[in-house]
Amino acid sequence: MSLTTLDPKTALVVLDLQEAIRAFAPGDATSAVFKAAGTLTAAFRKHNLPVILVNVSGTAPGRTETPRGVSGGFPPEAMTFVTELGQQPSDIVVTKTSWGAFPTTDIEQKLRNLGVTQVVLAGISTTSAVESTARQAYEAGFNVTLALDAMLDTNPEAHAAAVKFTFPRLGETGSSADIIALLDQNR
Repeated sequence: MSLTTLDPKTALVVLDLQEAIRAFAPGDATSAVFKAAGTLTAAFRKHNLPVILVNVSGTAPGRTETPRGVSGGFPPEAMTFVTELGQQPSDIVVTKTSWGAFPTTDIEQKLRNLGVTQVVLAGISTTSAVESTARQAYEAGFNVTLALDAMLDTNPEAHAAAVKFTFPRLGETGSSADIIALLDQNR
């Protein structure tokens, strides 16, 4: 499904684009994601729509078969958001300790207090932070849009599977340019 509309009260939620991620996912593809997400943050601010920047400070407890990238959390300097996002005082900052933004934060209440009915998601990684948050937002009753060029996974096959099979069941997908065109059209 392609992107059809944005609700009048749509928020941008950017996941885990913090300095620590540069070490885990270096390269041109990551830089392109940072740039696309920065373009989205600027567009949402231009239209006076909420920008929520989510960083991660650790992981949920429990055993896994895959080694954890972050077990004890990040040092404070690694928690800062990448400069491409151009963080502003008006941005809402949420810190999570789980893959998705909903279970270990008050993001749902913040969105509801703002009257938000739709979220646009961007971030790293596609199959953990983005997909988990998309599922949680969808289950909480929000319309979900996924900015495909503003997300990345270290496993390209997993990213492709999420885009092809999972995301169409949770919302609509589009590029940053598609999303910005709808923002501009609706304002």
